[in-house]
Amino acid sequence: MQFEEIVTDERVQPVDGPLGWPGYDTARTRAAESTGERESVVCGTGRIGGRRAVLIAFEFGFLGGSLGERTGDRLVAAHEAARAARLPVVSLIATGGSRMQEGMRALVQLQRVASESARTRAAGLPQIAVLRDPATGGGWATLGASADVILACPGAQIGFAGSRVRPADADPAAYRAESQLATGHVDQLVPPERLAATLGGWLRLLTAAGGPPAAVTPPEGLRTAPGGGPTAGELPADGWSAVQRARALARPRAGAYLDAHFEEYQEISGDRCGGVDPGMRCGFGLREGRTVAFAAQCGTATTPAGFRTAARLVRLADRLGIPVLTLVDTPGAANDADAERGGAGAAIADCFAAVAEARVPVTTLVVGEGGSGGALALCAPGNTWVTADSYFSVIAPELAAAILKRRPEEVRRTADELRLRPQDLVDLGLARGVVPTRLPG
Repeated sequence: MQFEEIVTDERVQPVDGPLGWPGYDTARTRAAESTGERESVVCGTGRIGGRRAVLIAFEFGFLGGSLGERTGDRLVAAHEAARAARLPVVSLIATGGSRMQEGMRALVQLQRVASESARTRAAGLPQIAVLRDPATGGGWATLGASADVILACPGAQIGFAGSRVRPADADPAAYRAESQLATGHVDQLVPPERLAATLGGWLRLLTAAGGPPAAVTPPEGLRTAPGGGPTAGELPADGWSAVQRARALARPRAGAYLDAHFEEYQEISGDRCGGVDPGMRCGFGLREGRTVAFAAQCGTATTPAGFRTAARLVRLADRLGIPVLTLVDTPGAANDADAERGGAGAAIADCFAAVAEARVPVTTLVVGEGGSGGALALCAPGNTWVTADSYFSVIAPELAAAILKRRPEEVRRTADELRLRPQDLVDLGLARGVVPTRLPG
């Protein structure tokens, strides 16, 4: 890989740094001799997978990859160069935190880094972090945790607290990449041998917006095999048939639609608040040379973490100027005690807000169950389409019958009265149309 270093004027520091820390100059000299570097971070421009990017690489062998004043100067210069050249920023992080030999003069570099990252974010440029071992302290809390996409090396130590400053009884597993992935703080674990290819894929997706964002054409409907589902023009005869068809186990789910619609795609994971919903798949895919963001429900009740992840995806796509496709398929929002404790109402409200505030076009395809507000939160007003094996309802017919104190045998009649069939949704002006159906592949 060709790499061109970004050169900065190295500030001259007093003997042993701003605090006059005894032996600090000697430690820096030893670090430079052992690593061949003059600071704990090297910044420059290069190509990954054919895409240019500004690269920030930490050298952990230089005083533990710690951040000092001159480190801050280099990081500021890297972000300034990225904005000037309209390039994404890739940070390869391996750091133990701020440099104690420079005291508060080192710690305030985190404010400088955060400010530069915010300016780069406002400029609509993507930021990708790769968390190596270790990624702790301020480097994790600024360059790492603030990135749009966070990749981590398996087994890497990740956390705000380094190994020597944690409580004695702290569970060490909580500070590993695997735990950070499980709790929604990391998007993917990537082994070192796959890192270059994965980064190249992400850069290809996040820098292939294809001009001004235009509305996405909804995918075609899918069926599993000839005779195994509805074809174009075959619509359910009554409401209960529509419900049964949408609930059929053999019906194609989000994964089949993503595989059929995109030439390639990468997924983000987690809400950055401690939660992951496996039933909400979000990411970016390439369709005919153009990047499209997606948020796809997978047929399960959506948890608060799922709604927060979808909102995160929509806002990221909006900032990067990438159109959004949402696939709706859920019996509704999770309504158990854990969901309420997890802030279900606030999470749903935030998802509604993210879709409403989006400046990029949002297109929705209902591919299965459209269960009340938990489904509507992902729907694009005025640009929602439906498949022949879907339904959308203010409430499930069984629950509506129970509220109305009707007998179980009256559920079918209730489904008809709710007018939840795909053709009903079109007639009511709630859907733009029923998409054609084809076999996948």
